[in-house]
Amino acid sequence: MKKRLASLLQKLGSSIPRANILSHDTHMRPYESDGLTLLKQIPLCVILPENEEQVQSVLRACYSLHISVVTRGAGTGLSGGATPTQEAVLLVMTKFNRILDVEASNGVACVQAGVRNLAISEAAAPYGLYYAPDPSSQVACSIGGNVAENAGGVHCLKYGLTVHNVLKVRVVLMNGEIVELGGLAPDAIGLDLLPAFIGSEGMLGVVTTVWVKLVPKPRHAAVILASFPTVQSAADAVANIIAQGLIPAGLEMMDAATTAAVESYLRIGYDLEAAALLLCESDGEPDVVAQEIEAMSSVLRASGASRLQVSKNESERLKFWAGRKAAFPAAARLMPDYYCMDGTIPRKNLAQMLQAIADMEHEFDLKCLNVFHAGDGNLHPLIMFDGQSEDSVQRAERFGAKILEACIALGGTITGEHGVGLEKINHMCMQFSDAERQAMWSLKSAFDPLRLLNPEKAIPTLHRCAEFGKMHVHHGEMPFPDLPRF
Repeated sequence: MKKRLASLLQKLGSSIPRANILSHDTHMRPYESDGLTLLKQIPLCVILPENEEQVQSVLRACYSLHISVVTRGAGTGLSGGATPTQEAVLLVMTKFNRILDVEASNGVACVQAGVRNLAISEAAAPYGLYYAPDPSSQVACSIGGNVAENAGGVHCLKYGLTVHNVLKVRVVLMNGEIVELGGLAPDAIGLDLLPAFIGSEGMLGVVTTVWVKLVPKPRHAAVILASFPTVQSAADAVANIIAQGLIPAGLEMMDAATTAAVESYLRIGYDLEAAALLLCESDGEPDVVAQEIEAMSSVLRASGASRLQVSKNESERLKFWAGRKAAFPAAARLMPDYYCMDGTIPRKNLAQMLQAIADMEHEFDLKCLNVFHAGDGNLHPLIMFDGQSEDSVQRAERFGAKILEACIALGGTITGEHGVGLEKINHMCMQFSDAERQAMWSLKSAFDPLRLLNPEKAIPTLHRCAEFGKMHVHHGEMPFPDLPRF
């Protein structure tokens, strides 16, 4: 490794300030993992470029020396997508933190990749605009990371994911070439590669600049906090709201364990007798909001809600949402280590999935808090474990793997918004056929023929799938012998 590092430093010459290159283990330790702290690795070195020319210099040098590169934003990802590889350069984009332009008349902001998600809305606020995707980590996560993972948030049901709100990206390829994907016109010229790039987890190129869509801040918003005596009735309410043609601005579910943890943390006033809580929001013009709140309240009551509270003002609306946003830190107060999963299932199977997870709690002797983007079936079970106990860690990993298997068995997917990274790469073998994965590799090879960008992530090889426990490859077919049956 020392020889490879010396060759790289010689190749870079004076193109990167030496203060921006970290190569001592002590200095690199803070970068050894992203939000998935179960997986850690010290890279070859850490480089913090300050401009696009420096990014090009790093990639060109690594390309010529066949050194892999892993790109990292704020490090808030939860799937190990930014976990370093031992002999790779970790390219940290936090110095790309400038908002370049807010074009209010066209509803567009141009920002560098390291700009925080929330900072975009703060810059657009004086114009009555904001950036809609709002992941729970929006105060810290970067827009470049959002692009890499196709991040969502509690309001993605109405406003869409990152892919629906990014218009254009400027990207440096592994060989140092710069390309721009997408455009500000309604229909960009050429192949529409932007949707393929968003969510590619740093495997295709390094984003330096992002053009995002800004939307007008709603004149009014209100949220219903609904209590349900059973998880099944809450799940039915979610399906019934969508079936009535109502599209809430946000539709979130918390189970009783999560509600108790959050209430102990923030004292929101949540109903601790409820088996499940729903947060159902409407935004827009005041009269439209009033009509939607009335319509949704009617559906919730008919679905068995035992208690309804409608926010009386903006302060109370934010208070109701604060609990949902604080589910992760509330979990951390109960146990210093938790494992946040991310899968999706059809909405109709929400109750079935929660029962399956409850059974898994007994099977693995671990507690689990459940929060859902209920409107689109994106679930985030928080598995509580003791990081000081190897046995507890292993049980948590098996628990998480079984949740992903259950998602597939119920007709869902292994990720909704956190990406695949290292965490779920084996389960890609279960979800996709050999032919489908080969198509993914073909796309990657078109951008990165040497496969140097974020290696060993997101797309498994046939060999890896063959070694994946319980799975057997036979003529490219992946059977599912041990999936849970519902």
